[in-house]
Amino acid sequence: MKIHGGTATSYTIPTDAPEADGTFGWNSTTLIVVELHAEGATGLGYTYSHKVTAPLCRDLIEKIVVGGNPLESAGLFHKLCAAQRNYGREGIAATALSAIDVALWDLKAKIFDKPLVSLLGQAHDAAPVYGSGGFTVYDDGQLTSQLAGWIEQGISRVKMKIGTDSNDDLRRVLVAREAIGDQAELFVDANGAYARKQALDFAHRFRAECNVTWFEEPVSSDDLAGMRLVRDNAPAGMEIAAGEYGFTDMYLRNMLQAEAVDVLQADATRCGGVTGFLAASALAETHPLPLSAHCAPSLHLHLACASRPLRHVEYFHDHVRIERMLFDGFRGPVDGAMFPDLSRPGMGLDLKRQAAERFRADI
Repeated sequence: MKIHGGTATSYTIPTDAPEADGTFGWNSTTLIVVELHAEGATGLGYTYSHKVTAPLCRDLIEKIVVGGNPLESAGLFHKLCAAQRNYGREGIAATALSAIDVALWDLKAKIFDKPLVSLLGQAHDAAPVYGSGGFTVYDDGQLTSQLAGWIEQGISRVKMKIGTDSNDDLRRVLVAREAIGDQAELFVDANGAYARKQALDFAHRFRAECNVTWFEEPVSSDDLAGMRLVRDNAPAGMEIAAGEYGFTDMYLRNMLQAEAVDVLQADATRCGGVTGFLAASALAETHPLPLSAHCAPSLHLHLACASRPLRHVEYFHDHVRIERMLFDGFRGPVDGAMFPDLSRPGMGLDLKRQAAERFRADI
């Protein structure tokens, strides 16, 4: 049994409105789709990255993956890691590795004609989600409409971006609280925009005045001492979360050993695909801490349902829009949770080629 071919294609999709967080702004998102072929089946994987990721994926597929056994995903994962030694495994390299690994697992599940979650071992019937967006460039009307819309859909927890204008952050969070009512959970994400003491001050104000229960990356997640400081001194009832920029399990292990978070985040499109996400899940469980999947909800659905320490999956506005538009098999939440389609093999996703073609951005 051998993989006889594969490819990677990049697609750049404009946002439906300008988007920004506390440290970055964007008006388009690039999706990299990897497909691998064996035994009459096609495995699909993807990541969100730069368009240069696609040719890197193609090079790795040609040199490492083609000719390999699709059932030996662990061995191929280690060969891919070794091939990246001289240019580094993090950043774009990690997203390429992740997309290929996801495609390998999807291919393996399709060869067995099983949903991926069954191959991994299902731990949960469904994955709870939280609505995520609330970008810093949204005006009050956009912010209110988006967050209230998730509540109306039955999603009882929502997240907004903060950090662009510290003089206006508290007011915006108050607007969000008013939009979602008293019963829904409100999360905030600074994307590392604050200094340590500034983050601590906001933690107490957000909790006291807006009943915020989740503060994501109050300081840079590279500043583990700062993250630990905020975690140790945050008010009761507020969790500190980070981990989305962990490209390797060693990065996530260091974060956990530093006791920097209450909830570990992991992103399979960055941290090594299915293989890396399972490693992150094991790390979280052994500490023990809950695990939250970052963005790419369609990719994370089966993985999340196989992760015992799962807390929830980020139902990120930008990725939801793209995945609904470009993937057949997209699953929206029902009563605040996503349920995997156990009637379809693999992740249950197929690329809508005609819809995707107008966004093609290959190099």
